[in-house]
Amino acid sequence: MSAGTGESGEGGTSTAVRNTIAAGTGCGCLLSPLALLGTLVVIIIIGGFGVLLAPLIALILLFSGGGGDGSAGADDADEVIAVFNGDGGGELDTSTVPEDLVDPIEEAGDLCGTIGPVVIASQIERESGFNRDLVGENGEEGISQLPPAVFEKYGEDDDGNDETSAFDAEDSIMAQGRHLCDLAGQAQRMIDANEATGSVLDLALAGYHVGMNAVRAAKGVPQTNEAQGYVLAVRAQFAKYAGVAAPPPGATPGVTPGVTPGVTPGVTPGVSPGVTRATDPDPTSSPSASAASGTEHQEDSQP
Repeated sequence: MSAGTGESGEGGTSTAVRNTIAAGTGCGCLLSPLALLGTLVVIIIIGGFGVLLAPLIALILLFSGGGGDGSAGADDADEVIAVFNGDGGGELDTSTVPEDLVDPIEEAGDLCGTIGPVVIASQIERESGFNRDLVGENGEEGISQLPPAVFEKYGEDDDGNDETSAFDAEDSIMAQGRHLCDLAGQAQRMIDANEATGSVLDLALAGYHVGMNAVRAAKGVPQTNEAQGYVLAVRAQFAKYAGVAAPPPGATPGVTPGVTPGVTPGVTPGVSPGVTRATDPDPTSSPSASAASGTEHQEDSQP
């Protein structure tokens, strides 16, 4: 995906992924996980830690135990790629997330039309691996890994325990949904004003990770591994949470084996090549901007 090229960048990514699969496919059978890993190594060597890393990892994981009967064909790959390139809409496969989080994930995914429960669940896995007590290296807190200032703006006592806390999973997930809907509203206005290109969802996801100031400056998803790798890492989980491909037998709901939460493929942990959420002066990440944008946020968050 390339900022400044709109949907064409995303299409180029999906085409490359599809061609990678097709190159090793014969008699209607999908590449073996070993073959995919070999292809992945080639891509890393030739193109550096490029943005194809996340979807390829997802395909390896999904088809190395996720087919139920151990088999997966070209049609399955096509469906996974279609979901990967989609809008993250549709119903959540409730068996893929912890049972007590089904309701808040579905509620957060019903706050606005752009952000569905599949997106919420996929992003939670990328952020924390469903670890409710996680504290990030830049101070992000809870299952949705929001910086304290952002949680202060969007957090409410959604679980009704008379306490608003980023470490209450329901409070955190609902704050995540409100924040994403607000970002989606900003992204839509930027696109309408010809200030950015790309999909509303991709811009919102990038804004969540690197800040909308960075998205605005790049006029789309910034062309960095930090930003583009994040968007693709979230998209790479869409198929699982949409129920298109079953997780490997015995997998813990909400966790993909071999994927480290909070780590963007191609980016060394602790080294941020782009703007991080903790340092982004984006007005949407500051409690002081809450009053100024309160009406705007309410408007964005309506279905």
